[in-house]
Amino acid sequence: MAVVTVKEVVVALKGAVDPEAGISIVDMGLVYGVRVDSRRNVLVTMTMTSPMCPVASMMLADVQLRIARIPGVAAAKIDLVWEPSWSPAMMTEELRAQMGV
Repeated sequence: MAVVTVKEVVVALKGAVDPEAGISIVDMGLVYGVRVDSRRNVLVTMTMTSPMCPVASMMLADVQLRIARIPGVAAAKIDLVWEPSWSPAMMTEELRAQMGV
């Protein structure tokens, strides 16, 4: 059985891009947490930039697919949350500097 790590999941999620912004959801700060339990189940807690995000279902499907492609993952669950509300302050320092925020 393959061991699944949080780092592996985060690396996979870096490839998921907000289609409106064209930026990684990890760099944007949309991923609030990743947990991998002893049974190799993955839980990703994340948000969207807005509850009215028109591409939310597409982004969630992309995240689900990226996690499922990681060797050894038994199951994946995405917990979409609205608290705390996303803000540009949640972006990586590099991205904020790049965007002048």
